[in-house]
Amino acid sequence: MVTPNYQKLNWKTVLLLLFIVAFFIRFPFFFRDYIDRDESTFIIMGQSWVDGFLPYTNLWDLKPPITFLFFAVIIKIFGKSFIAIRFFGTLLVALTALFTYLIGLRITSKKVSFWSAIGCVCLVSLFGSLQGVMSEHISVVFFVSGLCILLYKKHFTWHFIAGVLLGLSIMSKLNMAYPFLTLGIYLVWSIIKHKEYTNGIPRLLVMGIGAVVLISLTALPYYSEGKFHTWWTSIFEAPIAYSKSKYHSPLKTLPFLLLALSFFYITFKKKMLDYRLPTVQVLLIVFSGVMFSFIQAGKVNGHYLIQVYPFILVPIGVAISKIPEIKKKYQPLLLILVFVPIESYLEYMNIVSNKIEKGTFYNGEGIEVPQYIIDNGLDKESLFFTEYHIGYWMLDAIPPTVASTHPSNITREELFPYMKNGRGTSIEELKYILEEVQPRILVARKGRRIFDKKSDDLNAYIEPFLEEHYILKETIGRGLIYQRLE
Repeated sequence: MVTPNYQKLNWKTVLLLLFIVAFFIRFPFFFRDYIDRDESTFIIMGQSWVDGFLPYTNLWDLKPPITFLFFAVIIKIFGKSFIAIRFFGTLLVALTALFTYLIGLRITSKKVSFWSAIGCVCLVSLFGSLQGVMSEHISVVFFVSGLCILLYKKHFTWHFIAGVLLGLSIMSKLNMAYPFLTLGIYLVWSIIKHKEYTNGIPRLLVMGIGAVVLISLTALPYYSEGKFHTWWTSIFEAPIAYSKSKYHSPLKTLPFLLLALSFFYITFKKKMLDYRLPTVQVLLIVFSGVMFSFIQAGKVNGHYLIQVYPFILVPIGVAISKIPEIKKKYQPLLLILVFVPIESYLEYMNIVSNKIEKGTFYNGEGIEVPQYIIDNGLDKESLFFTEYHIGYWMLDAIPPTVASTHPSNITREELFPYMKNGRGTSIEELKYILEEVQPRILVARKGRRIFDKKSDDLNAYIEPFLEEHYILKETIGRGLIYQRLE
């Protein structure tokens, strides 16, 4: 097998290779209706911004505004294009992996850094719902780029830019404030340890100013419209209330935490990582900050891990490179990479079969259900999507209430005060939608209850209500289209 000459790699070549790998893995999902419910919500929120409504004023979701701005800009320029959204998501992945590579060069060889970056592309693109564009994809590219600048640049201007990037990360996903804080504490400790007061303190202050300036800029549109309180409560108070949900527990993060601690303990005892290196220390500190945010939130969803991969994969790559057996057999192990994107292979087959069968690469109930509604002249103005809510976007419609922007938000009573929707409980919200708004069309998913098992009271109400007041008009794939009886 030909061994690549890693020493000839430059950052442009690496970026191109990473983008090619990311594009190959993610391309077949460019045509999927929706991959994760959160992504659909971000698209709807972005469209609302394009239509002239600031986030949290007309529709509402539990994310900072930069996440919605990412989608709004794409929609404004390219229109309603799944391809454009997923393409720029692919670019985010490639850039995240590039900065992972560049950070790796501060610790290890180009070879280890390159394969760590390849691993980053795979892990933030595969397994679960990661083929979509998640808020974690947006937040982590800003954070890892800001961190890379701090490691490579010393001029005050660059530190200000790094601060802006870190601020963008926080305003994309608020939990990134935790690694920002732990990084700041580490930098203060480093300044004191090395007595670099003259340059260290001004740089740290400039970085902090950059972050504060960016965060403040997101408040200006709200302040100008007299809605500063909406900005503050939706971005800062609501996430705190959500983290206190009875369904969240720090114990849920224990397995992943123990796995991470085991890795760091083993690599320290076996001297597989040089923890004296400042870059290794920085990665450990940032990783710890992200982990602390998971513990505080009380859960670790699969897409949350996007935020830790860039900070743990280089140390893992260094540790693996120190194992003699791996060194001897690394070439056969590379063949495993061919089978890693099995989800992509299956999706390539899916879009081809969909093209043959239905004449289009675009697929999924989120596309087919809205098309059925259009083709059959059903009411596009009075809709309630309990599933496939990307359908609102496809039909130029809006959810029946602020709380139903993301279907699961109906079950999150702790967030209702920040939505200002007028109801205090989930059952009141659902009754309001069905009994007062009275949507003509309701879309659900076959083989799944309307709400999850934690919401038995909501299911106990809506299921007999559907039987009495709605008729099943059509089944499209797994999409159930109910029409209200006269």
